[in-house]
This record gives sequence, structure tokens and C-alpha cells, in this order.
Amino acid sequence: VQLQASGGGLVQPGGSLRLSCVASGSIFSINDMGWYRQVPGNLRELVAVTINGGDTNYADSVKGRFTISRDNAKNTVYLQMNSLKPEDTANYYCRAALRPGGSDSWYIYWGQGTQVTVSS
Repeated sequence: VQLQASGGGLVQPGGSLRLSCVASGSIFSINDMGWYRQVPGNLRELVAVTINGGDTNYADSVKGRFTISRDNAKNTVYLQMNSLKPEDTANYYCRAALRPGGSDSWYIYWGQGTQVTVSS
């Protein structure tokens, strides 16, 4: 099982980006999928998460600006980021809690990270 994140880049303040993360491999079921971010020297923090069934949770700092969505048929989670600020600059990681095919256990998987830089 692998998580592949994409969509990061350089954007001016006030701009938008859309991140994508695809889970591939032998997957029986996915529970929650979400996005975290990390700045060097700081702990990784939750940005947004979506639970199978539709519930979502956002960090206070991104509420009203970021939207998380999920395509279960494609095992893909998206993060639409609008009104970006310089303080949103970070490496963004996707995370999934899933049950691999042939397994009775649930595991946490992380993507490789995609850099988002907000600067003029």
C-alpha cells in the first residue's frame, strides 16, 4: 500500500492550490483520510481529516479557507486551499487509516509530503 501526494507548489498570498493524495495497492477498506503539515523544527499538525461516512474536522487556522473532500471510488482525498497565507507554508502530508487486503488489522499510512510555499 502506498499514498502518493501531489499538487504542492509556490503560490502568492491570497492564491489557491489543490492537493491530491491517492492510496494504491491492495486495500480492503479505508476509514479516515486526512492532511497534516509540518514546518522544520515544529511538530506535524492536523490540517483536515475526513471520516468514512462524511464527517470532517479542520484546524481552527484553516476553517473557512480549506476544504477536504474524498472520492471513495478512487481512494483519493483532496484538499482545496483558498486564501492562502504565508503561514500556510509547510510540507503537507496525507495520512490514511486503512485495512490492507488480506489483513484483519488497521494501519496508519503516510504519503511522502508535498511542499506548499506561500510567498510574494
